[in-house]
Amino acid sequence: MRPCLRTCLPVIVVLLACMPVLSAPGNNPVSWLPVVEIASGGGTKGPWRQNDSRYDYVDDGTVAFMPGGRLATAWVDQRRKEVLLQAFEPDGRAGGPPVDVSRSPATFSWMPRIAAGGSDTLHVLWQEIIFSGGSHGGDILYARSLDGGRSFSPPANLSRSLGGDGKGRLDRDTWSNGSLDLAVGPDGKVYVAWTEYDGALWLARSRDGGRSFTPPQRIAGDDARPARGPSLALGNGTTVYLAWTVGEDPDADIRVSRSPDGGASFAPPVLVGARAARADAPRLALDRHQRLHLVYMEQAGKLPAAIRHARSEGLELAFGSPRTVSAGDEAAKAPHLAADAQGRVHIAWESAQGLRHTWDAGAGFVAPVTVPHSGPDAGSRMGSQQGLLGKKLAAGDGMVALTNSSLAPGRGSRAWLMRGRLPHPR
Repeated sequence: MRPCLRTCLPVIVVLLACMPVLSAPGNNPVSWLPVVEIASGGGTKGPWRQNDSRYDYVDDGTVAFMPGGRLATAWVDQRRKEVLLQAFEPDGRAGGPPVDVSRSPATFSWMPRIAAGGSDTLHVLWQEIIFSGGSHGGDILYARSLDGGRSFSPPANLSRSLGGDGKGRLDRDTWSNGSLDLAVGPDGKVYVAWTEYDGALWLARSRDGGRSFTPPQRIAGDDARPARGPSLALGNGTTVYLAWTVGEDPDADIRVSRSPDGGASFAPPVLVGARAARADAPRLALDRHQRLHLVYMEQAGKLPAAIRHARSEGLELAFGSPRTVSAGDEAAKAPHLAADAQGRVHIAWESAQGLRHTWDAGAGFVAPVTVPHSGPDAGSRMGSQQGLLGKKLAAGDGMVALTNSSLAPGRGSRAWLMRGRLPHPR
C-alpha cells in the first residue's frame, strides 16, 4: 500500500490500476419518449469580464422528480443572469410558465441543483458569482417553493464568504464551477455541501425544512489539497454520507465519509481510487437495501477517462473493488447517479456522442446505450460551459430523466429534457 497522505485518515482503500469491466447482460430496455424542449437562447459567449461579461446562452440544465411523476427542471439563462425553473406534467406538457428563482440580474447564477421535499415542496441551490473582496467570486444561494414551483422564497446566501464558493479547484489555473450538492430527507431536513477555491469543504444543515440553516461547518480541505466535487446521500435515521475528491494531486482518490448524527460529525474518510490515476467528480446514491453506491470519473496518464462504480454494504464503509461501466475506448466524463423508486440504480455520463445511460436491473448493469437525441447539434458544444460538476440525471417511479444543453457560437443555444420509461420490475 502506498503511504498515507498527511491530510488523510487511516482507513484507506487502495485498488489496482487495472480494473475489471462491469458485466453488461442484455440490452437496455428503456422506452425513450419524445424530447421536451426546455429553453433556447443566443449563441454568444464573450471573454470573461466578471459580471460584465457578454454572455447570451442557456445552459446548466438539471432535473428532479416530484410526487405523481411530475418533473421540475432548472437551467441558467446567461443573458438574464438568472436561474429559471419550470415544472412539467408526466405527459411532457409544461405545468406553467418558467419562474425566476435567483432574481439577481446583476450577478451570474450558475449550476443549480433541485431536490423535492413534500408533495409541493421544492428546494433549489445554486452558485451566485458575487465578488466580495476575495480572489474569486462565488457564494452559495438557496430558495424553496411550497407550491410546486409556482413561486419561491427570497434567495438566502448560505456561505457569505470571500473564498470563491462553488469552485472546485484542480490547480491554480483550473477549476470547475458547480462544486456543490443538495439533499433532502423524508423528515424535511435539508443538507447542503460546497467547496471553495481556497480548498475548504463546507456543510450547512436545516432542521426546519429550509426556513433556516446552521452556520457552515468545515469538514475537510485546505490550500494544499483543495476539496472539490462534493456529493451527499442520506441513509436511514440520522445517517449522512459525504464524498469528495481533491485537487493539486495527479493521484487523487475519492474520499467518502459517514456521519451517524445528522451531519454534526463525520468519521475519518475511506479512500477509493486506483494507483497512479486521478479520481474525480464523485456521485453517491443509496438503493432500497441501503447499499451505498459510488460512481466517479478516473483517468490514468493520457488514457481516456473511464467511469467507475463501487458499492458498500451495511453501515460501515467497505467498498468492493470498483468496476468500469464505460467502454474501454470511449472518453467518458461527468458521471451522474440516481436510484429510482424501485431501488434500481442508474448511471449516466457524457461522451462524444451524447449522454450514455445504464441501469442495474437486478442481475448487474445492462449494456450502456447512447440516449436518443442527447448529443449536441452539429457545430455545437455540449453543456455545461462551467465544467463537469453539473447534475443531469434523475430517477422516479418507473421513469428516468436527463437534461442536456448545447451552445452553437454565433447561432444559438438550447436546453432540453429526455425521459425514459422502464419496464415494471418482476
